Amino acid sequence: MTRDQALSIVREYVKNENLVRHMLAVEAAMAAYAQKFGEDEEAYRVAGLLHDFDWEIHPTAEGHPSLGAPILREKGVSEEIIRAIMSHGSHTGVSRETKLEKALFACDELTGLITTIALVRPSKKIADVEVKSIKKKWKEKSFAAGVNRSEIEEGTRALGVDLWTEHVPLVLSAMQSIATDLGL
Repeated sequence: MTRDQALSIVREYVKNENLVRHMLAVEAAMAAYAQKFGEDEEAYRVAGLLHDFDWEIHPTAEGHPSLGAPILREKGVSEEIIRAIMSHGSHTGVSRETKLEKALFACDELTGLITTIALVRPSKKIADVEVKSIKKKWKEKSFAAGVNRSEIEEGTRALGVDLWTEHVPLVLSAMQSIATDLGL
């Protein structure tokens, strides 16, 4: 499965442009992790792009991503990537074993927090977001209350990276590199 094929699946199933942008943000973060770890960048990109492809058709914990997995199989997505997508939801019971799986879990929620921080800046530009502003908003539990901070912490520990000196800067930089695609 190529990145372009994955994007085609996303475009087929996702109509909400903000959800597409979220998946593009996760894709960028995943690509950065693939480069950091010397892993297969295409596989990381595909997992990042496809991880929420079925949210609009299965918008519940019971449905997403479990009911999306058969669709991905029909589309020719590898079991490695499907397993990573299944493992990004703690409710699925699929453990995270590989770096790919751990990276997807660690990046997913953080991209949402960073996007929200960019959107509340006067410029609404991700270029103006800094690690210190993320750290400040992190401490405000009422800010972006839907972002599961404990999952981000759990994900970075499992991945073996430091939250503030490695993970947040890497994800922020990856997202800044595609600011136009993110509308930020």
